[in-house]
Amino acid sequence: MYKEKSLLDRLIVLGIALCLTGCSGGKPDHHLAASGSSKPTKHKENVIRVTKRAANLDGRVFVAEYHHIRAGKGDMYRTPKQFKDDLQSFYDLGFRPVLASEFLENKMPLPAGASPIVITFDDSMPTQLQLRDDGSVDPTCAVGIWQSFAKEHPDFPVRATFFILADHLWTTNESDPRKPKLLRDLGCEFANHTISHPQLRRLSDARVKSELGTANEKLVELGQPMPVSMALPYGIFPKNRALLKGFDWKGKHVAFTGVFLSGAQPSRSPNDPKFNRLRIPRILATPVKFGLDYWLKELKEGRVRPYVQP
Repeated sequence: MYKEKSLLDRLIVLGIALCLTGCSGGKPDHHLAASGSSKPTKHKENVIRVTKRAANLDGRVFVAEYHHIRAGKGDMYRTPKQFKDDLQSFYDLGFRPVLASEFLENKMPLPAGASPIVITFDDSMPTQLQLRDDGSVDPTCAVGIWQSFAKEHPDFPVRATFFILADHLWTTNESDPRKPKLLRDLGCEFANHTISHPQLRRLSDARVKSELGTANEKLVELGQPMPVSMALPYGIFPKNRALLKGFDWKGKHVAFTGVFLSGAQPSRSPNDPKFNRLRIPRILATPVKFGLDYWLKELKEGRVRPYVQP
């Protein structure tokens, strides 16, 4: 299995990437705005809005990044309780889940006054999805926790994007075909995270193509329609970034609807002229600065201007 990197390593990599591509580095940028209550309210049209926030299709979009859902040291761990608390915080702040594909297509099915939250899971970690002997979902894994939450909050269904390692599907042993079917039935989607989780900048163009192309083939076998988005392992770009715009491989053209990073701020809206679908930031689920806890606090205190459905 690959070696995990700390959030500091990821932030350093992200900062280098931003500088190399001509974007501003340093402190993540975000729009200042007055905060709005998340209590439902009615407008003149008698439509019940999720929050009192004014419509804002140009606001920031939160894309959350999860790995292990269990206790552990480092940036890659979120305990089951923390994950449950995250879901409650998302809900109370007026977020509703959308898929990465819906975000990229700018077709997010949101109720009035809601803000999108794109919840992503990387690396096919076993704690994200576990089944009991009878086929039921273990209530202590991420999907089980979310299912329980959705029973009490049916307007927050299990809809996540899984950036998978197709040879390690939520298990340390032989993959269980029931798991991808269960996720598809819930309305989740799968996306590309390579096959072996390498640092792409260390690979030749041919090997980068093989990693991404083979992963796409595995996704098709799992029933995932093409094209898909992809998340860079460790947030590290290949030396030849033009490959992320598309390439030919084994007689097929491989292209991605979007490329996601690892850290460290809310994304621009797809309506924003500066939105770059080949470099989309995510927020790592960690309590350190520029992690999920930090940005949720920034939102609560009115220092982030989020996307809000009219």
